[in-house]
Parts: sequence; structure tokens; C-alpha cells
Amino acid sequence: MRPIRNIVILTGAGISAESGIDTFRGGGGLWERHRVEDVATPEAFARDPDLVLRFYDMRRAAIQTRAPNPAHDALARLDHQWSGDLLIVTQNVDDLHERAGARRVLHMHGQHLSAWCTACDTRSPWRETLIDRPPCPACGKRTLRPDVVWFGEMPYEMERIYGALRSADLFVSIGTSGAVYPAAGFVRDARQLGAATLELNLERSQGSAWFHETRLGPAGELVPEWVDEVLASQ
Repeated sequence: MRPIRNIVILTGAGISAESGIDTFRGGGGLWERHRVEDVATPEAFARDPDLVLRFYDMRRAAIQTRAPNPAHDALARLDHQWSGDLLIVTQNVDDLHERAGARRVLHMHGQHLSAWCTACDTRSPWRETLIDRPPCPACGKRTLRPDVVWFGEMPYEMERIYGALRSADLFVSIGTSGAVYPAAGFVRDARQLGAATLELNLERSQGSAWFHETRLGPAGELVPEWVDEVLASQ
């Protein structure tokens, strides 16, 4: 195995679950109260924009009451102390990585605390509600929508992600189900390109067979332990 200098980390809902943020799947998950088709597709927004906006207004308010957990804190520590290249690609739309102090973060599915104007294509920081159709801070039109990637839409910055995977020596997946593509395919891409692959998860994911190593347990325990190991190796 080649020396570890460049690391790509994929984080999913499991890393934020310990902060009290619902996961999409499993008991008590987010989608048990709403069908995906009703709140997370472009067609749903066109059909019933009020339902979709209320749903995301509630999610936006909820994440602002949550705090980073030890897994977020550990990755922020890695971000500050790792001298090689590092990219934390998150499927999560919360801001817990940033609030923990991480800076090398890419939100491939967008962010709750951002609003996208479909008229002028401007993305603005946003913490309030959208249900009352507030004007876009840039152009003034009342055409804001949640800046999140819905099912059927292309995730953000895929070229940058694949570029990082091509140069990665280590790919780590934390708290993901391995069910949502294209993120579920990153481990296969990284492994075929020669990177070592590690899964840190509460249970084996659908893509576990592609990882060189899988460690099972709570992210709040596994991630700090792994960060200690990798920092000691540099």
C-alpha cells in the first residue's frame, strides 16, 4: 500500500445522527413522515411548493439547534493538522462540519443554510423561512428555493470530487448507507485507482465488500480513534 498523503473522506447521515439529526433511512428516519416524492424532487416542488418549503423551513430551523459531536470535532482536528491534501465530501446538508471548525469541506448535496435563486442563479446564506417567498438578496425576485440537491438532480462539484479521488491515497467513508449514487460508487472508483479504502459505520453498508477494512461502531467513538491513528502516522 502506498504512503498516505492525500485523503478523501465521504460523510453521510450517520455522522450527524449522534447530534440528533434524523437519518433518511431506518427507524424514526426523516422519510417516514413524508414520502420522498412529496418533498425531495423537482416535481414535488412544482406540484406543491408550500409543502416543500414548509418541510425545509422546519429542517433549517432544526439543524440550528443541534451541535457538532466528537466525530465532527475529530475531522476538524484532522483538517487543521493534516499536512497533505484533504477533502471532506459530505452528503449532509447541515453545517456541523463547519461549526466544528473544518474548512476543507464540499457539500455535494447542497446546504440547508443556503437559498438558491432560480431567476439569477445566485446562492445566498439563509437562516430564515422561505414559505413567504422572500425576495432574492441579489435580484429581488421572489424565486428562492432550498439550495439542496433533490432526487433526480445532479450533485454539486462532481468534477472536483473525481479529481480528488484520482489523487487519493486513502478513501474513508463514514456513516453512509452505500445506497445513494453517485456517492455510493466512490469507494469502487477510489479502490480501482489504487487508494486504500476504509469504512467507519454503525453497520455494514451496501458497499462494504469494496472496502479493504470496515470498522463498526458509533461514529463518535470510531472517528476520533482513527484520526489519532492517522495523525500519528504523518
